[in-house]
Amino acid sequence: MDFDTLFNAQLDTLKKEGNYRIFAELERNCGAFPRARCHDDDTPDEVTVWCSNDYLGMGQHPKVIAAMKAAIDSCGVGAGGTRNISGTNHEHKLLERELADLHGKDDALLFTSGYVSNWAALSTLGSRLPDAVILSDELNHASMIEGIRHSRADKVIWRHNDPEDLDRRLAALPSNATKIVAFESVYSMDGDICPMKEIVEVAEKHGAMTYLDEVHAVGLYGPRGGGISEREGLADRITLIEGTLGKAYGVVGGYVSGSRAMCDFIRSFASGFIFTTALPPAVAAAARTSIAHLKDSQAERLRQRDRVATLRQRLDQLGIPHLHNDSHIIPVMIKDPVKCRQLADILMQDYGIYVQPINYPTVPKGTERLRFTPGPLHSDADIEHLVQALSTLWRRCAISHAVA
Repeated sequence: MDFDTLFNAQLDTLKKEGNYRIFAELERNCGAFPRARCHDDDTPDEVTVWCSNDYLGMGQHPKVIAAMKAAIDSCGVGAGGTRNISGTNHEHKLLERELADLHGKDDALLFTSGYVSNWAALSTLGSRLPDAVILSDELNHASMIEGIRHSRADKVIWRHNDPEDLDRRLAALPSNATKIVAFESVYSMDGDICPMKEIVEVAEKHGAMTYLDEVHAVGLYGPRGGGISEREGLADRITLIEGTLGKAYGVVGGYVSGSRAMCDFIRSFASGFIFTTALPPAVAAAARTSIAHLKDSQAERLRQRDRVATLRQRLDQLGIPHLHNDSHIIPVMIKDPVKCRQLADILMQDYGIYVQPINYPTVPKGTERLRFTPGPLHSDADIEHLVQALSTLWRRCAISHAVA
């Protein structure tokens, strides 16, 4: 059998639909973020990155870099094994304590990525807890969906950010069911923030566990960067808080936090924790330094909020439609995969502006968009260059100014 023919047939379908993904080959320029060198053909040598999840530029912070270098000099570059077999380094334990403190929890457990922490934790809870039913917000991230699917637990999908629908669905479950309500604080594609207090109250009313993904909120919200749950004073009422080290903290890795018994339970049964090599100690040291810095410093968060507000204001002034939300994520809706790709290519090639087109399956077909994430290091000149380029292309490409 010619397997390549089978592969190429499906790839050709993606290309015809306009959903084939092309990755920009970038080289981050330490000390000059959001500037990056681009190695693609027909693009400027230097581009400005407008879609990074390094939301606060902590990936190049001098203290974070110094911590990683010092740990490499001390421990070398690798962990040396799984957490179970020689791979638990002192830096891992220090980081887990830092994370537990961040969320006011007894303990935390480190994973190799935020995707893995969601997949491993949800699949373990759903498969090991008796008569488990996982109630999942309909717009939850793919990592949560995969974890729920892998658990083979019964699942119920509730309408996005709708506590009343959640209430009805919880009320319909058997009294002996172990109920797990899984949701996010900041949804990464639309940038909307959940009604957390109402969701928590509904879950408590029905005796349900709450599983909160704070991936796009940790480091960014709350007085110490503990996320929306810290900002709203709800962290102590949430059973499990999951997060990442690869976005606002600028490094890599994922984690869950909660009671000591729950973290030990996941540690003991989650295959995604047990059977993979641990993160390098230097990564853990850098992440711990980033978290500790953002617990004390407000400068990065305040500057980012100013940049977000400034870009939104300029988009409004020039009539460029974007989804309004209360977060740091600014989606400019295109609603066509081919035009979305074309716009991104022109921005890169003609203006040195890099923003990745977001298409299916990341978002539903017909909701394609350019997703901008202004950071504290974007200047006024960067913002003006971006909005003028978008305004020119908006007119040239005759894109509707109405957002459905």
